[in-house]
Amino acid sequence: MSTSTPESAAKNTGETAPNPASGSNPASAAKLASAKSAPTTIWRWRVVDIVVASVLGVAAGLIFLAWNVGYLGPKALLEPLLPGLQGLLDGPWLFAGVLGGLIIRKAGAAIYVELLAAVVSALIGNQWGGFLTLEAGLVQGLGAELIFLLFFYRRWSLPVAILAGAGAALAGGINNLILWYAGSGTEFTVIYLISTVVSGAVIAGALSWVLARGIAATGALDRFGSGREARVRV
Repeated sequence: MSTSTPESAAKNTGETAPNPASGSNPASAAKLASAKSAPTTIWRWRVVDIVVASVLGVAAGLIFLAWNVGYLGPKALLEPLLPGLQGLLDGPWLFAGVLGGLIIRKAGAAIYVELLAAVVSALIGNQWGGFLTLEAGLVQGLGAELIFLLFFYRRWSLPVAILAGAGAALAGGINNLILWYAGSGTEFTVIYLISTVVSGAVIAGALSWVLARGIAATGALDRFGSGREARVRV
């Protein structure tokens, strides 16, 4: 009777013995490989990262342009109802950075996509002017970026996406209070900040996460970690 173990057999054949504790789950293996490579890859942008992030930014900028006009009707209804409640309409201007971060998964992606969307909106023209549009895009992108940084660019779950949307909203809301609502009372300030954070969390955060997963499921993002994760789940 042979008493050889997998380790001794491996030595005789020159092969590496399997580790039973490591498991054979492809999803676990993919997540482990992604976690190990994250510190070395999040700072290096590939050409495909720049191209896809730019496409996302331009597309988001066109959505911004539509919402620049589309929000006026709901705003006219919400403002008389409860001053500050118009913050609920901010979400569509905040999603670009969160979506970019979730898809590209590189340091700076949230800022890049949100700022590029603001550039598109500013170049075509809007009621706020070029400089203030770019400034708002930078601030909002930074708000989302800081949340991804807080998790070391390793967590891309729904809760993180919601926090990123809320972070973009909080940064943008404070910026708006300084530039557009200076001198507002405490009641307006509190209502507005709560409203914009809720909008950012739901629209820019949760919906961007759903959208990113939907795009990844089509196979269009197979060259990204977000796309490979989706294919493993399937």
